[in-house]
Amino acid sequence: MAETSHADVLSAPVADTLPGLVPGVGPDGRPRPDAPLVAVTGVTGYVGGRLVPELLAAGYRVRALARHPERLRGRPWFDDVDVVTADASDPDQLRDALRDVDIAYYLIHSLGSGRQFEQRDRRTALVFAQSAREASVRRLVYLGGLYPEGQELSPHLASRTEVGEILLASGVPTTVLRAAVILGSGSASFEMMRYLTERLPAMTVPRWVDNRIQPIAIRDVLRYLVGAAAMPPEVSRGFDIGGPDVLTYREMMQRYAAVAGLPRRVIVGVGVLTPRLSSLWVSLVTPVPGGLARPLVESLVHEVVCDEHDIAEWVPDPPTGLIGFDQAVRQALQRIHAADVVTRWTSASVPGAPSDPLPSDPDWAGGSLYVDERRVEVDASPAALWRVIEAVGGERGWYSWSLAWRLRGLADRLVGGPGLRRGRRDPSRLLVDDAVDFWRVEEVVPGELLRLRAEMRLPGLAWLELRVEPVGSGGFDELPTAFAQRALFHPHGLAGQLYWWAVYPFHGIVFGGMQRNIARAAETAERARTDRAPAAR
Repeated sequence: MAETSHADVLSAPVADTLPGLVPGVGPDGRPRPDAPLVAVTGVTGYVGGRLVPELLAAGYRVRALARHPERLRGRPWFDDVDVVTADASDPDQLRDALRDVDIAYYLIHSLGSGRQFEQRDRRTALVFAQSAREASVRRLVYLGGLYPEGQELSPHLASRTEVGEILLASGVPTTVLRAAVILGSGSASFEMMRYLTERLPAMTVPRWVDNRIQPIAIRDVLRYLVGAAAMPPEVSRGFDIGGPDVLTYREMMQRYAAVAGLPRRVIVGVGVLTPRLSSLWVSLVTPVPGGLARPLVESLVHEVVCDEHDIAEWVPDPPTGLIGFDQAVRQALQRIHAADVVTRWTSASVPGAPSDPLPSDPDWAGGSLYVDERRVEVDASPAALWRVIEAVGGERGWYSWSLAWRLRGLADRLVGGPGLRRGRRDPSRLLVDDAVDFWRVEEVVPGELLRLRAEMRLPGLAWLELRVEPVGSGGFDELPTAFAQRALFHPHGLAGQLYWWAVYPFHGIVFGGMQRNIARAAETAERARTDRAPAAR
């Protein structure tokens, strides 16, 4: 009975289990004009992207802070929030962004962002704390990491702990929520566990797999985040948050296997695998790259179990109780299989990857922009061609010389890049800023244009454009259709120049083959559609 109740609750907004704590929406189903205004940072990330719709459903007005607001286009809540350009480390931008804000969510961290992340985290937190105080923000809410008292912490866990202390010392009432492993479709921790368990029926593992962990479902994390906004001003402290189960990582993998219908795994612990070696092993087996795997592994070296459950005094447990491990895994797998993953760990850009959009001036910064451009007419409708284009990458691959793509992905992972294993958030639909293997969606105009920005390690910047150009009157179902494809590269120095000319001879095989095979796939889909049409009549 409890499981059925959980299933019913899981499809509803978390605000439904917080009666009396949230403002509630107006008669039109939208936040009231006088509702508290909430600012959310990290909206392009895994948690932030899920928190925004929950806050709207709870009746809060939301202001989304983003360095690149254009990356939020396509989000279902985009038109329902106030989107502001703001870098959390820029006091001038924050001054305007936090004006009239009642509650501010600080969901920023530098997990897997490379060297000097501690200084960057510290500086950004100090600037944000001071700006919030000067703007008379009534409450700050921060999601940090659960940690054991009195132990030397890993660098990333120590940094997240320091950020919480900075915010608590800001003079603004602050809620710091401390969580361990977050269970949810698309979270880095969940994906790491999922791929290790699914791909390795037998494995040797480091000793930390027998450390105790108190994981928590992403839905319960979101519920605590939403509920924290209503805490009274005299409450300013940290809270441990966790689910009802305390398990070792070994037990988590075995229980995942049981829920997923897999045979019991053979797991043998050894003492020679250091966190560094473990992270390299994780990056080879899972889609999580080494730069992100290492801080995740380092945090697992500690036993992370809640010391208290004081949060329940201000945010009571839901009527059906907190979500257990098995139910959280089951829900996550249902979303993955239904292609209903709202956000993923890949929402965050790869450290060192280019973030600037395709330049309009081909001679920007005194350099050149090399172009490989191809155009072909396809005996398919624009609609059929677009469906194939929008589904590239991930499980479907890149429609040409798959061995070359795999080798390029492997080489990229060996030098710290994302490689091809990130896949896609959704198998058939793309949004701006989605990750697609070692590319990121920079622009998508449905039915017309897909522009991908390279995030693999390169001595320069690269883009791949795929365009649908109707021929004739331009009807979405008219044949033929022009398929235009452009690969663009802006080299950095001599290494960039040499790279372009070294790979140029292979463009005909890689990009030419890609164009031909995409065109062929669209024509096949068009014939299947026309064959079905008479039968339907």
